[in-house]
Amino acid sequence: MNFNILRFDTIGSTNTEAINQARLGAEEGLCIIARQQNAGRGRQGRAWISEKDAGLYFSVVLRPGIEIRFLPLITLMAGVAVFDTLQECDLKPDIKWVNDVLIGEKKISGILAETVETPKGLAVIVGIGINLKSSNFPPEIEQIATSIESETQRLLNAEEVAATLTKFFSYFYGILNDVNGPKNILGEWRRRSSYFSGKSVRVVLENETVTGTTDGLEDNGALRIKTSSGLIKIIQAGDVENLRTSGAGIAAHDS
Repeated sequence: MNFNILRFDTIGSTNTEAINQARLGAEEGLCIIARQQNAGRGRQGRAWISEKDAGLYFSVVLRPGIEIRFLPLITLMAGVAVFDTLQECDLKPDIKWVNDVLIGEKKISGILAETVETPKGLAVIVGIGINLKSSNFPPEIEQIATSIESETQRLLNAEEVAATLTKFFSYFYGILNDVNGPKNILGEWRRRSSYFSGKSVRVVLENETVTGTTDGLEDNGALRIKTSSGLIKIIQAGDVENLRTSGAGIAAHDS
């Protein structure tokens, strides 16, 4: 994949800008990177706190050739790319289904994938936020979020992290679009996530809450939960909480 990066000092949302560019005909690989967002957002309209130079705020335009039913795997693929990026920063990350990357159960990164119809066909916008430092965290998320600086005592700049991220993103996106790509990405995700199976979780859905143990993923990336009665619930979207970690939850950061 060839990346064409547009850099902004301050922007409302990198995802919104990427959506607008896709509608104007942007090619696959167009990236929006900003030093600051004043309207960053995540899943379900949550805010992504985006102080200047405190994080990598990154969005990329994709025009995938995979079957529509496999589009949710793009979020999992992005999680794998972020995982490997953080490993190169001397961190030991984990991926929580579906869009969070953690360090010791604290959120360090969030991913937001959005689809948009364009004159050139369907585009997928993948937004990724990675916390570089924690100094801007409000009190309500200090205990459930972390940053590269907090974990390594080193402050990396966004350009360094973006260069590593685009390398891994291109590699795993190539795998996803190749023969047996969906199956291979599921395998990559499985090897990196403690949430794949055997994790006691609570999943908060729009109209119910499901408690049980993770039992792998469906071929489209949906999460399988085995309840105490042995019933398998298939979760297409929802907020996952690890029941074994006291006070764990979803940080107010998404992407």
